[in-house]
Amino acid sequence: MSETTATLQRRTLRVLVTSQILGGVGVGAGFAVVGLLAYELSGTESLSGVPSTASTLGAAAAALAIARIAVARGRRPGLATGYAVGASGAALAVLAAVLEVFALHVVAALAIGWANAANLQARYAATDLATPDHRARSLSTIVWATTVGAVLGPNLTGPGAWVAGHLGLPALAGAYVFAFASFAGAALVQVVLLRPDPLVHARGLAAAESPTPTAGALRSGLASIRSRPAALTGLYAIAAGHAVMLGVMVMTPVHMEHHGATLQLVGVTISLHIAGMYAFSPVVGWAADRFGREAVLGAGVVQLVAASLLAALGDASGSAPFTLGLVLLGTGWSCSLIAGSALLTDAVPVGERAAAQGASDLVMNLAGAVGGTLAGVVLALADFPALAFGALLLIVPAGWRLVTGGARTAPAPPGRDAPTP
Repeated sequence: MSETTATLQRRTLRVLVTSQILGGVGVGAGFAVVGLLAYELSGTESLSGVPSTASTLGAAAAALAIARIAVARGRRPGLATGYAVGASGAALAVLAAVLEVFALHVVAALAIGWANAANLQARYAATDLATPDHRARSLSTIVWATTVGAVLGPNLTGPGAWVAGHLGLPALAGAYVFAFASFAGAALVQVVLLRPDPLVHARGLAAAESPTPTAGALRSGLASIRSRPAALTGLYAIAAGHAVMLGVMVMTPVHMEHHGATLQLVGVTISLHIAGMYAFSPVVGWAADRFGREAVLGAGVVQLVAASLLAALGDASGSAPFTLGLVLLGTGWSCSLIAGSALLTDAVPVGERAAAQGASDLVMNLAGAVGGTLAGVVLALADFPALAFGALLLIVPAGWRLVTGGARTAPAPPGRDAPTP
């Protein structure tokens, strides 16, 4: 890597870290109250998971849209658009709380999903100029940067209620006031500071042509993944980890509230879970570069299994086993996301990466939407342990791919990757 490229990579990481912190505040603040506000507006558990599912579907649609923009124009305009749409969604969520309209809350959640998609796809921007032996660490740096905002966000439920009271808004609307400011700030950082664009620069270094978006962009991205077994394994791991995490997590606040937990205790538990998702990311990235993507994916599967068991059997009023299960749910997700994303990126040439990465995040969010939808239904028809035990079934495909050697890969074709030292 040339000195100029190395300098640009360091600058890119600094800008992405800044926007991740801001975006993470909004994502965390909204995530902590989305189920509670849905329950308050709808009056039924069976619908309490609908806005979360809508947010995930919004993120799925946004993943493809952001990727299409990246294919045509680079990372900066796509990420900025995602955060801007998310900010409009946060404003709509405040309005939904004021008007007490459940359907408007669902629409708001769809738009907020765009900010979540931007926060997730920013990890790929960190790999555009990274050398292969530092790719997972660069990716994990951006995932880690979300820690500050994501852990702070759920703990803004209390201050948010105070702000809402002074503004004459419902208590749960305060979290979305913070989310609006956070998403708007992240969009501004992308527009002003992410220059030159890392993906455009990487394509120039690799002498790859920049394809234009077409109606078949999704099909070409999925085809690129399907034709490479390692990329397909990475996709399975990412999707399974996200579905399990969302399926269990989205109903946790409602489950804890039913067992007598205070709103503050719910916020602390969610913060610990989100800390598990992001705080150990640098270690996960280092391990994926040092010991291989397959080893870290295996560790992630084990943690997700343990998390589901502890969540099913632990006391939801705030016991240590239950809380540990939520932390492991986060760390297992982190291993699946970081190692799976690095594995997919390793296997796909730079000219095809933006489309493949967008397709991957689309599938990931659709899997999460299925998990979130089923979570509310299962909780209403059965109980939380049944939900947690059922989540174990979603881990089977990724575990099978690892056991059968589906994670082994060869490097992307020579001359089509970012330059190495």
